[in-house]
Amino acid sequence: MRDDFTFHLKSTRLDENYHPSDTTRITTNFANLARGENRRENLHNALKMIDNRFNALAHWDNPEGDRYCVELEIISVEMNIDQDGHVDSFPLIEILKTNIVDRKTNERIEGIVGNNFSSYVRDYDFSIVLPEHNKNRSKFSFPDNFGDLHGKLFKYFLNSAAYKAHFSKAPVICLSASSSQTYRRTENQHPVLGVEYRQGELSSTDLYFQKMGLQVRYFMPPNSVAPLAFYFCGDLLGDYTNLELVSTISTMETFQKIYRPEIYNANSAAGVRYQPSLKHQDYSLTRIVYDREERSRLAVQQGKFAEERFIKPYKAILERWSANYAA
Repeated sequence: MRDDFTFHLKSTRLDENYHPSDTTRITTNFANLARGENRRENLHNALKMIDNRFNALAHWDNPEGDRYCVELEIISVEMNIDQDGHVDSFPLIEILKTNIVDRKTNERIEGIVGNNFSSYVRDYDFSIVLPEHNKNRSKFSFPDNFGDLHGKLFKYFLNSAAYKAHFSKAPVICLSASSSQTYRRTENQHPVLGVEYRQGELSSTDLYFQKMGLQVRYFMPPNSVAPLAFYFCGDLLGDYTNLELVSTISTMETFQKIYRPEIYNANSAAGVRYQPSLKHQDYSLTRIVYDREERSRLAVQQGKFAEERFIKPYKAILERWSANYAA
């Protein structure tokens, strides 16, 4: 029996006409926007926010503030599992690819892949495995080997022929800072990423992404109010152009303003010492409809989906593959 996995990538344009596919995690930032009676207005407003933020950050040679627009692609990654010639597929992850259109030169510039990160297996780990492990414990802890399988699958994908055929650079994933951590402003400042912050210890998300081969740095971009977490491998400041970085900031900061307005649409900026809080009251709402409680509830359902459709049916294959990969 072969335990090798291969990957198949599909690209879907994220625009005002976007409709989530059956294999898209419905808690994904972009899928959540594209649901309900306000779906088209939600998408239009979010995409406009992204373009406005991009032009505000990429202000050089851009006197009218309308030189650029951002095009987004949803990259869906299916993992093919070969069992003695019979191939099954599972929707492993979804990420976003940014592309930049320069209206002045009529040039289309490749942006960054990654940005948003969506994973059924991560839902399984955080919504099924972790609560079950801590159900009768007086002190919170992580199970042995927590996140190991997910991390190995992600690194295997990054090293695959499928990834290398589609993307020339490693991914950058941009998430919210953790409300469980305290961040301190440093003297380091980048012209696009902004002021760097550092945390005292790694959060559970930091540790989980570390198993995926990604390190983290925190930056608060110019005119932002809170630092963003940038997960990457390699050199975040050296491997990407300013326009590439701006495409990620403008896209993911927009999502965070919609989904975590208490932090990223607050009416005052983070200070020298900063701890994010979703209980913060001094913030502004966007005009984009979003149901955060529904999103949390659906994460559990999607974790169960991963357990029933992937973890349990392929348990022996996954365990054997994971052991060999570690070796």
